[in-house]
Amino acid sequence: MSLKITEKTWSAETEKRILQEWRINNIYNYPLNDEINEKNFVIDTPPPYPSGRPWHIGAAAHYSQIDMIARFARLKGLKVVFPIGIDRNGIPVEMHTEKKYKIRMRNTERREFLKLCKITLDETENEFIEILASLGLSANFDEKYQTDSSTYRAFTQSTFIDMWNRGLIYLGNRPNNYCIDCGTTIADAEINYLDIETKLVYLKFYSKQIDNYITIATTRPELLFACQAVIVNPDDERYDNLQDTLLKIPLFDREVKVIPHLSVDKSFGSGAVMICSYGDLNDVQLFRELGLQEIVSIDMNGRTTEAAREFSGLKIKDARTKIIEELTNRGLVEKIETIIHRTPVCERSKTPIQIISLEDYYLKQVDMKSELLNQSHTMKFYPEMHRQILTNWIKSVAIDWPISRRRYYGTEIPIWYCTKCHTPNLPKPGKYYRPWEENPPFEHCSSCGNDKFEGEKRIFDTWMDSSVTPLFVSKFYKDKQFFDKSYPAALRPQGKDIVRTWLYYTMLRCVYLTDQIPWEGAWIMGYGVDEKGEKMSKSKGNVIDPLPLIKKYGADAFRFWSASETNVGYDFRCSELKIQGAQKFLSKLWNIGRFISNFEIIEENNKPQVLNPTDKWILSELSNTISKCLEGYEEFNFFIPANTLREFTWNVFAAHYIEMIKGRAYNKELEENRKSALYTIHKCFKTILLLLEPLCPFISYELWIKIYENKEIITNQRKIPMVDNEYDSFIPSTQDIIKFNSEIWNKKKTTISEITKKPLSLKDPIHTTIPRELEPFSDDLVTMHNIIRE
Repeated sequence: MSLKITEKTWSAETEKRILQEWRINNIYNYPLNDEINEKNFVIDTPPPYPSGRPWHIGAAAHYSQIDMIARFARLKGLKVVFPIGIDRNGIPVEMHTEKKYKIRMRNTERREFLKLCKITLDETENEFIEILASLGLSANFDEKYQTDSSTYRAFTQSTFIDMWNRGLIYLGNRPNNYCIDCGTTIADAEINYLDIETKLVYLKFYSKQIDNYITIATTRPELLFACQAVIVNPDDERYDNLQDTLLKIPLFDREVKVIPHLSVDKSFGSGAVMICSYGDLNDVQLFRELGLQEIVSIDMNGRTTEAAREFSGLKIKDARTKIIEELTNRGLVEKIETIIHRTPVCERSKTPIQIISLEDYYLKQVDMKSELLNQSHTMKFYPEMHRQILTNWIKSVAIDWPISRRRYYGTEIPIWYCTKCHTPNLPKPGKYYRPWEENPPFEHCSSCGNDKFEGEKRIFDTWMDSSVTPLFVSKFYKDKQFFDKSYPAALRPQGKDIVRTWLYYTMLRCVYLTDQIPWEGAWIMGYGVDEKGEKMSKSKGNVIDPLPLIKKYGADAFRFWSASETNVGYDFRCSELKIQGAQKFLSKLWNIGRFISNFEIIEENNKPQVLNPTDKWILSELSNTISKCLEGYEEFNFFIPANTLREFTWNVFAAHYIEMIKGRAYNKELEENRKSALYTIHKCFKTILLLLEPLCPFISYELWIKIYENKEIITNQRKIPMVDNEYDSFIPSTQDIIKFNSEIWNKKKTTISEITKKPLSLKDPIHTTIPRELEPFSDDLVTMHNIIRE
């Protein structure tokens, strides 16, 4: 017998050769069936943002598992559409470009700034794609899309024009979230909350009614000049005689009314609250409810307006300091406390949000809440617990979605305004338009016939681009036959942190455009956290770069760690030690393969009519393993097949079965018994490789082609392993076999040889009795342990 596998160890370097072979042969570009009734299994792959090194290890784990979804779907015989795109729009690249070139977007010529942004993205994208490919992603890299390409941006603009024509978009001037650093409106979904230390200032508001003052506590004294009312709880006896009277605003000598309102918390501060335009969203609601006149307090540069009088033109922090100083000097401050305040901040810049009235385009969403909730029930969640994130968010939506942004690098809003009547004029869909630098594709205003226009300078919120990915990859507007087979997509895989943005906005847009939920299911992954369980971030310096680990241990070790460590939907801890442990399993698998490659393959059509009891036993365990693995795979929970396969392969198949049948495998005199062992060992190993392939494609492929000398494991000819309950009666024997073998091994370790005066070796004979329940396996056990029966 000659070894088919001569290499003694599995090497991560082998993956590079295999990857090159796969690329040359384009093995994952299976032709899709043209039969109109056969639906494609479309994965709405999240287009990663090329943010540069270090890439988050959690993201690498995420994409590895998305590939596992694709590979398992192929194993089931489904026609998989696994697109890959790159998200290249939005504020992050603008901020990175400003930092890299030491420039400010507002002070740079627009075309030049866009050029620098594109250079920045191109520099990081290629390496990014290489990382994804090196992980073994079986995605369609040949048709990679970019969200800043003219094709994709034309698609986004077409959906906007479609929705505009349906009356779903409008222009409105209203208070909105504004990030000073980003220089643009942001949606509620783009806000995070941080606990920030701040000053709670107790101010003296004088009243003619009582010839004294009342105290009002505020964290926003810099907005004092924009105060238009003071509210108190109607049940607060302290202010019974002040309701509906006037108070004098300190420093600004203007009077405002005291209004009773149930929203006031009597226990916070002094129980009296000043209402300014705008300290927070509560102020916005109260201005609308009480019909108060807005005073513009902060401009788009984050400075106080002329309404602040001698405090105008100051940055917010400076205005706060100077106003507190002046109030103190005039004896108008009762006291100042330092508190921890839950502050809304921009999720990108971490800058506290300001609320500024601006004119923006809005997509209607409030009216769709009930419809979205109803439609969301048709979608399966993996795991179910994360459905609540979406449900809670939909219920919390209170205003329509502001979709316009005052930035540069993004898809332009395709509108030209008539210079005479100011009517917005939109082009026909299908092309990519840049109104800020192009003439309109029409000659006259649709309203008044004027021939002079001014192009829109704003761009879309980046989620307007990202929220049409399932439509883009299924060729909406382009190929109806393909679209009908591909939409809704089978699955949306994504992180739990963007359920309220990417998942929600995609639902909203796609239900509007197609009257259907865009996916059959949503697979939601948790966060990759550090060894202490803390969330990783570049600011903390605890981000683990996956690339050196992939190079050191190999993609398969990284992927197997990802699968075996991550229970779907839950946060998972990242550590090099665990990846090293995954590599040890692959080394064990390789050694098992080397041993099995010694023996000829007995196919199904040549197997013995009756199998040996030991072989029946391991086939019962194999069937149980198949059942557990398929159950995990069907739920896209790779934690289950990874740990099930490791336990079976290492601790049952290798540790017990292979040791038990070695005697028969080498004994050519008992042909039927030998054939039974060889048939079974190959059946088990083939099944292990098939079940492991979605998790560890490289080593599974290499072992398969070396032992079985064909490439069936990566073709659509392979068959998913089936559960066979024929030998279920042998399953109870497992614990008896493991217990007996362990006892014999331990007995030999503790028994001193009379000849060598050392503990017995595993090959030395030993006197013992085989329990009655193990009698069917006695021949193999006697040979395995060199037992002298008592």
